[in-house]
Amino acid sequence: MRYSRQTILKEFGQEGQEKLAASKVLVIGAGGLGGPVLSYLAGAGVGGLGVIDGDEVEISNLHRQVHFRMEDIGKNKARVSKNFLLALNPDIEVKAYPEHLMSANALEIFQEYDIAVDCSDNFPTRYLVNDACVLSNKPMVYGAINQFEGQVSVFNFDGGPNYRDLFPEPPKPGMVPSCAEAGVLGVLPGIIGSMQANEVIKMITGIGEVLSRLLLLFDARTNQIQKIKFHPRSDNPLTGTNPSQRELIDYEAFCGIRRDREVTPQQVENGDFFLVDVREDYEFDEKNIGGKNIPLADLVFRLDELPSDKKILLVCQKGERAKTAIQLFESRDLNYDLYSLKGGVDAWGD
Repeated sequence: MRYSRQTILKEFGQEGQEKLAASKVLVIGAGGLGGPVLSYLAGAGVGGLGVIDGDEVEISNLHRQVHFRMEDIGKNKARVSKNFLLALNPDIEVKAYPEHLMSANALEIFQEYDIAVDCSDNFPTRYLVNDACVLSNKPMVYGAINQFEGQVSVFNFDGGPNYRDLFPEPPKPGMVPSCAEAGVLGVLPGIIGSMQANEVIKMITGIGEVLSRLLLLFDARTNQIQKIKFHPRSDNPLTGTNPSQRELIDYEAFCGIRRDREVTPQQVENGDFFLVDVREDYEFDEKNIGGKNIPLADLVFRLDELPSDKKILLVCQKGERAKTAIQLFESRDLNYDLYSLKGGVDAWGD
């Protein structure tokens, strides 16, 4: 029997298995954290899984996103993950959303699910997931990783606090480097993602104690785990004493991401830009629109190759890495006239 090793557990039993089968869980992000979350929830027999991710598999993902293979490079992560999960467990239902989560689609998608698991890698999405969970009354399982350290918590569960109670304001753009900039130990997302999956299973089955009101901190260098208590804030704009926010907002603006530095392909054709492609070498070789190729992780170490007297247009596949690069430069007070190509290479010629 597929689930016999967990149904034999006294606290779990067939009742726990039936609860899993009747549940629907949405996972936001199918990368380093999303991979183990999805894998273990599918393996455990969660009846319905949704996975939303607008990104494509890159070769630099494979050291930590081990549910992907070389032949998946260039394919949408949500679609590839769906195929992987159904091959693992054909008895469950999996729905892929090959798009980015946005204020315009979040509430409609969330209404189909019981629990949302945040496996995203940027602050606008984290605040969006939190607010959508609060407004739709869904619990949120949070995970984050950076270099050797990870965090896990559960928000908006059983009257407990939410993400805004722990982090009322986002950090300034570029202050917290991404995995592409700072790096990440390959096994770390597997550890943190497994912890997230565990929280989901505990919530569904009622087994154990859920990490509500607690932030778990894990250091892979020492295996040290700390737990920090936190409580609801009276000034929370969603759930505080005097709530001021009753709908989803513009989360890029909230997190200080400047759209005035974003230009369209048409504006590029009419302007004078020094073009820098911040994708990986293999991506540039496969398809490019010209310019100089300096991968995002190398950009700040190759400043001598950038002109200080020209407008610099940063290009990536869809525009996200280019915006990350601009945030990074601004956080370090590097004085360059930077712009990002809206929609990236994918939008060129559309």
